Amino acid sequence: MQSSITVPLDHVPDGSELPAQIGKYRVLGRLGEGATSEVFLCRDDFRGRDVAVKRVRVSAVGDPMEVRYFERFFAAEAALVGQLEHPNVVQIFDAVPDPEQPYLVMEYVAGGTLRPYCRADQLLSLEMIVEIGFKCAMALDYVFRKGLIHRDVKPANLLVSLVNGNVTGVKVSDFGSALNLDSDLTQVHRVGSLAYIAPEQLEGAALDCRADMYSLAAVMYHLIAGRAPLDAPVHSAMVHQIYHGTPESLVPLRAGVTDGLDAVIQRALAKKPDDRFRTWDEFAQALAGLITNRLVPRAQTQGVLDSERFNLLRSLEFFAGFGDVELWEVVHRARWERFHFGHALYRRGEEGRSFHVIALGEVEVFREGQLVAQLGVGTSVGEMAYLAPSKGLRRHSTDVIVAKTATTISFTPDTMAQLSPNARHLFDQAFIHVLVRRLHAAHESLAHPRRIL
Repeated sequence: MQSSITVPLDHVPDGSELPAQIGKYRVLGRLGEGATSEVFLCRDDFRGRDVAVKRVRVSAVGDPMEVRYFERFFAAEAALVGQLEHPNVVQIFDAVPDPEQPYLVMEYVAGGTLRPYCRADQLLSLEMIVEIGFKCAMALDYVFRKGLIHRDVKPANLLVSLVNGNVTGVKVSDFGSALNLDSDLTQVHRVGSLAYIAPEQLEGAALDCRADMYSLAAVMYHLIAGRAPLDAPVHSAMVHQIYHGTPESLVPLRAGVTDGLDAVIQRALAKKPDDRFRTWDEFAQALAGLITNRLVPRAQTQGVLDSERFNLLRSLEFFAGFGDVELWEVVHRARWERFHFGHALYRRGEEGRSFHVIALGEVEVFREGQLVAQLGVGTSVGEMAYLAPSKGLRRHSTDVIVAKTATTISFTPDTMAQLSPNARHLFDQAFIHVLVRRLHAAHESLAHPRRIL
């Protein structure tokens, strides 16, 4: 069962009528169709958004044993309604257990899956593949911390968003095969796709996050080389390859692949879980390090990658209390700007309509021409005027000038309003920490002026 099948919206199989409505959802088109399920693009008029509705045709499954399997797959996803909220995980909004045609309502991702990009004539840039791997690793880390092992990570279950035909984002989908480590319910075992399945998963052993790590590495290998890491003409030979075969080095398979990139992928594809990366975060940081250390060719048109911004935020004191989900919100919602020496972030008397967190560089604060503070990486500026309760107090009382070329992360009231309530709460906490530190510094300056100077 898949959350999305790459079929054009205007394609309707012969003899298959398009329903006008599924429950309260108005049907706009068909996204795809399998032997036992259909996926429709629908409109949720109440919430004013498009959704993907996956409808299971239980009547199309003849074997009663298979019916029970499909019921368990449906139940696995239905149990996750409203539970997964991550920018790189497809949200499940609703589940309706109709006895004949149960259906799931999910976030709609316009763009299809990663399957087309496994073809040798449609390969993505190495930089984009590593970026996709990083985002999926962080998403699957989030899923694992929720007590889930996906167990079916493959190109068809990784949905991509497109802008002008270019891949700009990725989301993990289809949790019908997920193993819930916290559930007491009977769950389907030995699921997955042979081309991407880890040896321990194939043999039915106890699993942890490293089974999904193997599968993601296999997907990345396929995206890089245009072929899966292991292949065989028949099922038995493929099983033998999974247990005993060694994937060929990626270096000779594609121009631009470095030994460093190959080593990261090959380690995650190790036969024994203990020979892979220990955690998702370790794997994600190894991928990010490939970009940071220039072990992956940079695309000529590509600017700063989301993975670079995410890791930069993680290193800043201001965001120390933020979780991964909220950090991704900052990556996507904040305005990232670079300012050169001498640029005035604020002038005395200007109204405060934004605040900046310094990611790189340094600024100096002047009051009536006198230097009163130097602020560096991880500190914020402009928050006092930004947070002021009345317009009369929203005027900056100092000049804030860039002393060393700076990169800042800034927000306005409009962009802050786009953040989740939890992210806004974390900003409030961060502001409190900043203000307490500054009040303490001011107190120390008054009490011990010689020591401070």
